[in-house]
Amino acid sequence: MGEKTFYITTPIYYVNDLPHIGHAFTTILADVTARYKRLLGYDVFFLTGTDEHGQKAERAARQRGIPPQELADRVVENYARLWARLGIQYSRFIRTTEPVHRRAVQKFFRRLVDRGDIYKGVYEGWYCPGCEAFVPEGSVADGLHTDCGRAVERLQEDSYFFRLSRYQEPLREYYRAHPEFIQPEARYNEVVRFVEAGLKDLSVSRRTVRWGIPVPDDPDHVIYVWLDALTNYISALGWADGDPLYERYWPADVHLVGKDILRFHCVYWPAFLMSAGLPLPRQVFGHGWWLRAQSKMSKSLGNIISPEELLEFSSPDMIRYYLVREAPLDVDSDFSYEGYQTRVNADLANDYGNLIHRLTSMLARFCEGRVPDSSRLDGEMVTIRSDLEGWVSRLEAWVDRWAYPELRREAWVHVQRLNGLLARREPWRLMRDASTRVEAQALLGFVTEALRLITVGVWPVIPFGAGAFLERLRQPVPPSRDHLAWGVLPPGTPVAPGPELYPRIELPEEVRLEAPLVPASSVTSPSREGLTMIDLQTFMQVDLRVGEIVAAEPIEKSKKLLKLTVDLGSERRQVVAGIAQYYRPEELRGRKVVVVANLEPAVLMGTESQGMILAADVDGRPYLLEVPAEVPNGSRVR
Repeated sequence: MGEKTFYITTPIYYVNDLPHIGHAFTTILADVTARYKRLLGYDVFFLTGTDEHGQKAERAARQRGIPPQELADRVVENYARLWARLGIQYSRFIRTTEPVHRRAVQKFFRRLVDRGDIYKGVYEGWYCPGCEAFVPEGSVADGLHTDCGRAVERLQEDSYFFRLSRYQEPLREYYRAHPEFIQPEARYNEVVRFVEAGLKDLSVSRRTVRWGIPVPDDPDHVIYVWLDALTNYISALGWADGDPLYERYWPADVHLVGKDILRFHCVYWPAFLMSAGLPLPRQVFGHGWWLRAQSKMSKSLGNIISPEELLEFSSPDMIRYYLVREAPLDVDSDFSYEGYQTRVNADLANDYGNLIHRLTSMLARFCEGRVPDSSRLDGEMVTIRSDLEGWVSRLEAWVDRWAYPELRREAWVHVQRLNGLLARREPWRLMRDASTRVEAQALLGFVTEALRLITVGVWPVIPFGAGAFLERLRQPVPPSRDHLAWGVLPPGTPVAPGPELYPRIELPEEVRLEAPLVPASSVTSPSREGLTMIDLQTFMQVDLRVGEIVAAEPIEKSKKLLKLTVDLGSERRQVVAGIAQYYRPEELRGRKVVVVANLEPAVLMGTESQGMILAADVDGRPYLLEVPAEVPNGSRVR
């Protein structure tokens, strides 16, 4: 086990500004993956750090009236503090101002020169300071870089060039031979199209930027910031100095990056490595962005979400859980404060945290604070144990597929089953009678062991609360692969009491008072032909929520009605819908729909309906309004 290695990296983050939720998402995702790999027995090296050179850092420092190095030192402190608060356990934090990195970049540059892939020429064209990259004519309109919307500059200067065009066919061949190199699949197609459109030689030095690493033997030139930055993945392993870390961990198993820097990692970096004669990383994974009201977060729009702000009213585990649970990595995700509150309250406070609190309280009350013997399992317990062991057996496959939302959803199915088991069996009632007391204790012992196993399986995502519960059970933290097995917890183990691990959160007043997405002036027109107009205040009284249909069944003696169980995040509702002629029950399970949540209950065919599912009416045929799977249950629709 110890011989299996796993090397994962995040991008190194610019020091021209403070870390935001996008930085946190990538780094948390890498940390979760690193923790899972360690749990599964791998020798893991997890690298993150800061990119401290280049024009953006130079300008940001000038605006503050301080040297670039001082700016870098200040920002690095912010990253270090935030990563510690979020439980980020990196192996190495690389800074591009470190001497070991400078030596590696200059050695790497010389290697490209020796291979005949660096030559001197004159560059004239558009440069985007925001992207720290030269951009083609076709990517400039009205003085702006069409990819990012920032202003570009026209530059003409002496420059060193890398023969990127020489590597067009080698790159295409490599992509074809290694389709797993670029993930997800949509990113692979994007990069292939870019390369097939033709590659031009790349300017890899600047004379107008002074804050950077000088070109060897020509200090008037500073090495292009992306050639500098990308080299961190080997400089951090001591490549330039013959450090054994390089031989042990390179090539990287995965570079985890945002989709906006995919080209640098999937085109430039592998071409540089091919030229240098070094192995290529095994995979580059380009995840989607977190958006705010369907827009990319930016300072100019004022819609950036700060992890520090979230930590003021919630916990690190809540941030980690929400970001990992709610973001399918092949698409963008929209951040919502309401969605955040709903998800963490429902899953962490209500389901998981409340189960721990109830269980440990009953162990203290009925079992002298010790784990009872649970060796005798009835049929239902055997089924739950088998399902849990099946879930554990799939952990590594989920991690390798980056299927964290799926992994988390199934974990919480098991948490809810344990909650339901306690609610139905009522061990507190069984304890009253001597004849059923052993049954009650066996039940509590079973739930304790099952919850321990789930907790080990989710510890990489929520290490603070999961770790605290494992410590109450006298279990080691961090856990190891040996703990991903049934029967680890010996009967008689004392269980330490403790406070609630996940108290419910309330949104601060300034968050709750966010402006509605639709301005009032757009919905108060006095009349429209054929419509009865209402004002915004009336409309806002209708509480529309996203719900997930978790069960569906016919209603006896009715050809039209189905009884649906809908998960609204904080609760489950029974809703009767007249759609039986158009939808089969098995087609509905797992669908996300829109529910009128504050409708007065009604009884239909003897069955209470606690809401209404919205559907479009087309010639009398209902079409359910569906919601993307990534939207949290309970999210407000408005």
